[in-house]
Amino acid sequence: MPAGKATTRDFATRGGRRSSGAQPTPVIPDKIYFRIGEVSELCRLPSSVLRFWENEFPQLKPAKGSTGQRAYRRQDVEMVLRIRDLLYGRGFTIAGARQFLSGEKKAGRSQSMLPFPSVRAARLQALRRDVRELAALLKPS
Repeated sequence: MPAGKATTRDFATRGGRRSSGAQPTPVIPDKIYFRIGEVSELCRLPSSVLRFWENEFPQLKPAKGSTGQRAYRRQDVEMVLRIRDLLYGRGFTIAGARQFLSGEKKAGRSQSMLPFPSVRAARLQALRRDVRELAALLKPS
């Protein structure tokens, strides 16, 4: 094997479940697009795993150019790191990680209360009464 060439076994022990310590979060370079090889090195995962995850996780959809080259954006790389943490760091199954991520998405979509403070009926009636009194004062006699 050539020097500097990583094998699947190296990836499994460095970035996989067999890793003994917590993986430090890699610093994502300030770029617009990343090729699959760059994401593979950055996240310490084989590119085959990234391609497999694209089929398993609907949240992970890198753009593809006219030649079929994958173009990962920063949010895609962050999602890969999130999936890696769920699977390898926290011990989720693929189905469990998929369910967890879709649950987060649904929780973020839930309808929130309107930003207006609640107005009680009595306060509203008092305000209407004040407006009527003002209108009566301004009315020409």
